[in-house]
Amino acid sequence: MVGITKEFTLSTSTTASSSSSASANFNSGSVLFIGNATVLIRFAGFTILTDPTFIHMHEKVDLGYGLKTTRLTNPAMNISELPPIDFVILSHFHGDHFDQVAIRELDKSLPIITTPHAAEELKAHGFNRTEKLEKWESVIYKKGDIRLTITATPGRHGPLPVSIFLPQVMGSILDFQTKNGDRLFRVYITGDTMVFDDIKEIPKRHPHIDLALLHLGGTTVMGLVVTMDSKEGLKMLKIIDPPKAIPVHYNDYDVFKSSLSDFQNEVRQAGLENRVHYLSHGESYTFELNKDKN
Repeated sequence: MVGITKEFTLSTSTTASSSSSASANFNSGSVLFIGNATVLIRFAGFTILTDPTFIHMHEKVDLGYGLKTTRLTNPAMNISELPPIDFVILSHFHGDHFDQVAIRELDKSLPIITTPHAAEELKAHGFNRTEKLEKWESVIYKKGDIRLTITATPGRHGPLPVSIFLPQVMGSILDFQTKNGDRLFRVYITGDTMVFDDIKEIPKRHPHIDLALLHLGGTTVMGLVVTMDSKEGLKMLKIIDPPKAIPVHYNDYDVFKSSLSDFQNEVRQAGLENRVHYLSHGESYTFELNKDKN
């Protein structure tokens, strides 16, 4: 099905970031890079967590089929240090995106927007408020005077036919609007995808993306690359064409074979340095609507 699946209203007094709609900041927001694909997005009274992985250096997570990967870094914060969050966006169910710490310590009643496959896996671990989206399906959250629409975008975790044996994956469009439908800010999160034909449909359906979060790293499993490397990351940047992009998912696990410096070289050679903002763990990017909005 294509279109809106469900709508929810969040309380402004019990969720993060604001005690009332009047206190929410509609002029600026932020992206805090915790590590891997885990970020905190704060804007217009919403606080959103993506792809939570909180294990520490030298610990391992499962990738399926008996495969494991070792973390090479520490997250910028522990899961116990998170602020109250409104919901989680999860691109797919792999250990480096939803690890054993998240399974053990996240509130089981926390809304999680994800793929049908991941929703079933999470249900088996006791999470009872998953919203499963097929490609191009959406869910709306309302908070005060703001409507946030999350739409699942195409993703392919590796080349065909290898991707058939890997978990279903999605990207996400986050559309922040006023209750009257005026656009405030649009974010695209790639998820663990390669660049393939369906990606070109994203800017056609959702033009004027203000900020893109690019999952890079060139994840390599048994000699096969299953996430964007530096060259594919540049292709994605050109297709989506946002005024600003932030690379994530590039140095945290030992399956990553394409370094951030590789991507920086590609961006530099393409003359697009002013379009990319680089974050280290624990750093934040602040966006201003009057500067960043198309």
